[in-house]
Amino acid sequence: MPLTTEQASQLEETINRLATESILAQSGRDDGLVPSYSLLGDLRDACASEPTLKAPIAAAHAALDKLLDSAAPFDDATILQLRSLVEWLPIALDNLKNDRAVPPCGAAAPAAAPIVAPEKNSTADEKSTADLLLDLHLEDNKELLGEFYAEAIDHLQQIEAALLALDQQPDNPEALNSIFRSFHTIKGNAGFLGLVPMQMLAHEVESLLDLARNHKLNLTAVIITEILKSRDALAAFTQQVARALEQGVIPDQVIPISHLLSAVKRLAVADGEVSKDTPKAPPTPTASVKPVLPVVNFFLPSANPTTPPTSPAPAEIASVIPLALPTAPSAPRSNSNSNAIEAAATGKSGVGNQTVRVNTEKLDSLMDVVGELVIVQSQLIETSRLNGGVGTGLQRNVAQLSRITKDLQSTAMSLRMIPIKSTFQKMERLARDLARDFGKKVSFVTSGEDTELDRTVVEEIGDPLVHMVRNALDHGLESTADRIAKGKPETGSLHLRAHHQGGSIVIELQDDGKGIDPERIYKKAVEKGIVAPGTELSRDEMLALIFAPGLSTAEKVTSVSGRGVGMDVVKRNIQKLRGKIEITSAVGLGSTFTIKLPLTMAIIDGLVVRVGDDRFILPTTSVQRALRPLRESISTVHGLGEVLDLRGKFVPIHRLHQRFGISSDAQNPWDGIVVIVENAGKVSALLVDEMVSKQEVVIKNLGGFMQNLPGVAGAAILGDGSIALILDPGSLLNAA
Repeated sequence: MPLTTEQASQLEETINRLATESILAQSGRDDGLVPSYSLLGDLRDACASEPTLKAPIAAAHAALDKLLDSAAPFDDATILQLRSLVEWLPIALDNLKNDRAVPPCGAAAPAAAPIVAPEKNSTADEKSTADLLLDLHLEDNKELLGEFYAEAIDHLQQIEAALLALDQQPDNPEALNSIFRSFHTIKGNAGFLGLVPMQMLAHEVESLLDLARNHKLNLTAVIITEILKSRDALAAFTQQVARALEQGVIPDQVIPISHLLSAVKRLAVADGEVSKDTPKAPPTPTASVKPVLPVVNFFLPSANPTTPPTSPAPAEIASVIPLALPTAPSAPRSNSNSNAIEAAATGKSGVGNQTVRVNTEKLDSLMDVVGELVIVQSQLIETSRLNGGVGTGLQRNVAQLSRITKDLQSTAMSLRMIPIKSTFQKMERLARDLARDFGKKVSFVTSGEDTELDRTVVEEIGDPLVHMVRNALDHGLESTADRIAKGKPETGSLHLRAHHQGGSIVIELQDDGKGIDPERIYKKAVEKGIVAPGTELSRDEMLALIFAPGLSTAEKVTSVSGRGVGMDVVKRNIQKLRGKIEITSAVGLGSTFTIKLPLTMAIIDGLVVRVGDDRFILPTTSVQRALRPLRESISTVHGLGEVLDLRGKFVPIHRLHQRFGISSDAQNPWDGIVVIVENAGKVSALLVDEMVSKQEVVIKNLGGFMQNLPGVAGAAILGDGSIALILDPGSLLNAA
């Protein structure tokens, strides 16, 4: 009876995976032995009703079973038997699908060249064959390596996320299958490009995961940790590829993997051995995996020209067959074929694609062009206001242009936006590793990881979050014994969340630890000479001292914290992103660190102010309010200078015209406008002549000779064509 389409598809998937393993089989080594044995078992069970298929499969399965019983590696005879079976199966399957007679296994196989076992050197071990430089063949593979890098980054992120999920739910089949598919894809792609160390490591981990998928191994925390280490090594190799693509620097440093290979193999032997008498658990159902590389038939040529081997249709193939053995260098490829191969390497057809990878330089260029369009639009609005009457055709056309420009600007900005998920995932991994180091029980929860923000912000916010998570785990959360003594749950809670708020993104890190004592912070600051003795500070100002350079409340210096540099880095990096950070804390109950950042680094909402003939732009995120002060609210205080009495609190006044050495209309504060700005918990007032408008402006760099000018973050071109400096309140007030 002919096979159904579904049965044939499942068999083809398993056969192709077996073909991949057979390529890696080498006499005298056990690479691929366990997964080949497992796959043959699956095929034997699936073909129980087809004796013509079952008998040769069962024979090969028994041969591998014999090797496993004696703990022996592959030998020449078994490899030849396995590869002959792999050659025959697609022919047999095709004949069965079409209700034709099946030729006997091995009848079509020519006399194969003997497989020469590698010479063994008594001093050579696995380290000498595994710890190798990554050979990229950059000139031949540059385009393909670009595709490989982009896809590998995605898979490495998926692996880490799924492993962290398995750490909490070891029986999660979806996460396990996701990891297996990612390692399998990386192995196949690396093999295709001749990236031997990556292929070897991914292969061993895949074999380990295959045991788990077939219920022959339980994924313990120890095993997950080793897989994470292997994932990190693959990430290091991937960064070598990135460096070669971006800078043309060929890898010159060996990334050792022999210790990882040994550890993974030990875990597979220790936890994965199954007695022959042990009943086999049913295979875990897996989702189909799309091919990510061109599929090349590794089967030997048929001696019978009338019955050529038939490859499965590309749409049905669920695995990748590398083009070369792991030890073979990749052959040069002609340019005429590289485009076709690259198209196949994406693993997607041209129909129904939902995403496309775009070089970030192109996105930046698009954003620059849109920025110029916004400037021209502002200039046209100003021209139409001066030269056109109300309701004229010019004004109507400019209004339509404004709507289109706003939509285009919004779309261009959205192209730069990416989810913060990858950064949150790194923090989850960091929390897991640190909790194990500290011997603390921690429940790390994330929410809002799909919140999107500018890719530049995502890249830059990582370091501040690393310091914050470390401090929360080291200082914030008590030890298990202390928590129990205080009547708290022994497992501490750490919650990282993100959400949009107006034109900003808010990131919060909350813990239920011991909280921050502001009086203790103040005392430490006085001891360190950061604050003069007797200085009166509010609670918020005391808490803000935690960001002062050199201040730490740690009782001792550790490898994680205690030197008083971490939170200073946090504040500086967040200020560089034009953001701010706030702290709320209750002693004994925990702390919350709140970061507020702009959604994009390219365009900001600004408040345009005038001082004399010059105009300046203040980011609205730093502005609290603006007012025209009463004469009696202005006074001079010793040590503070000119101050404004703002609802009973003295706020220092800074005159912008003095800071920049320009003329001003308002010589007295009560003749002008004071803009109240906040920075790092401190409130100040800036004296200006006039409030002009509030508008979105495109940030322009000032050029090399004006870089790092204190108080200035950049410049913008206004609607009338004039240039206004964008002020940075933080560095402006510090300089003052």
